Amino acid sequence: MNDFEILLVEDNCHDVEMILDAFREQNISTKVHVLCNGSDALDYFFGPQGCLKIAGFCYPRFVLLDLKLPKVGGLEVLKRLKSDERTRDIPTIIFTSSNEARDRIGSYLLGANSYIVKPLDADRFSRYVRDIGTYWSMMNRTSYQEGGNGL
Repeated sequence: MNDFEILLVEDNCHDVEMILDAFREQNISTKVHVLCNGSDALDYFFGPQGCLKIAGFCYPRFVLLDLKLPKVGGLEVLKRLKSDERTRDIPTIIFTSSNEARDRIGSYLLGANSYIVKPLDADRFSRYVRDIGTYWSMMNRTSYQEGGNGL
């Protein structure tokens, strides 16, 4: 059983700290699991020791995914998550510095639930993260919550 609700896939240490600080303000920072590259994210779910092989595993409430990741890019991680019936319903929010149309369009075509461009201003960045946390971990209901599809 996992004891966190948010899977954060982000390689920028500064952004990780800012995200965790914003979540701390909502008292959910202890419920965040951080992975620093796309390869680790894929291994986390699909690897030989991946969580999908663990009896009683509960899905994270949502995945906060950067696109520009080392080893395996965020679009590939998103593609794998959304193409597997066991993980496709996990809300996946793209939180990235890319404001390029091809990244936005590609993300939505692959099944992203939301696409948010990281603001450069620290206060706005924190506000965005708090809003993401409020909506996706407190207000949104997924198909597998409350007696649903935990493995």
